[in-house]
Amino acid sequence: MTLDEFKASVASGDMPSDLSNALQGLWIEAGGNWDTAHEAVQSDDGREAAWVHAYLHRKEPDESNARYWYKRSGEPFFDGSFEAEWDAIARALLAA
Repeated sequence: MTLDEFKASVASGDMPSDLSNALQGLWIEAGGNWDTAHEAVQSDDGREAAWVHAYLHRKEPDESNARYWYKRSGEPFFDGSFEAEWDAIARALLAA
């Protein structure tokens, strides 16, 4: 799936059934449901879910908690726009 296809699925409200927890978290958050997105990634101990978890806490905002999750994910703290980070994470996870 490409980034454009992923974004189109968000716009249509039709979440693909084969998404990882991390991509589910991004998808759900894009629809405006932070709590459910958080639940999707909180149940996953993987690096990718930790990265989305970090993004969610940065957006919350809870910078200290975000920094913890960035460290767990192995990704650097992102200080750009939320939209740019969402795109970067989605692009990387879709390519994996």
